[in-house]
Amino acid sequence: MKTLLLLRHAKSSWDASNVTDHDRPLNDRGKRDAPRMGRLIKQNDLTPDLILVSTAKRARKTATTVAQHCGDEVELKKKHKLYEAPSAAFVSILREVPDHRQRVLIVAHNPGIEQFLEDLTGRFETMPTAALAQITLGIDSWRDIQPCGMSKLAGVWRPRGLETVG
Repeated sequence: MKTLLLLRHAKSSWDASNVTDHDRPLNDRGKRDAPRMGRLIKQNDLTPDLILVSTAKRARKTATTVAQHCGDEVELKKKHKLYEAPSAAFVSILREVPDHRQRVLIVAHNPGIEQFLEDLTGRFETMPTAALAQITLGIDSWRDIQPCGMSKLAGVWRPRGLETVG
């Protein structure tokens, strides 16, 4: 049984007009929410074995901050394919994960995160910035992941009020 965590990057800044979308940094709210979500992951015993993260600056900063607040040394791998990725890209990337990894966290963007979540679980959930979803996959090998709506959505946490759905 594998566990997948999906985290949309924390809130980014639109202040600098000369910065590309890929290079936008976190804003103050994003800098507050990323550590909160890392602590939430640790408190719920969800620390991942591996973090796969988009190469966008806001996603990388979210992932490194979350990893620091999980309390454990977590391997982090940047994946350019996660930047503006459709659902199929998530599947492709996860099929390459070694099977000794039991829990994987992906830090990426909308609309891909919401679509992939719905493809896996058959449920639509809004994923505002820094929202986290926990999905239980009925597989023993990452190669077997299928976006067929049959995985279990175990929980969704949104930073505003840390509302839980599950």
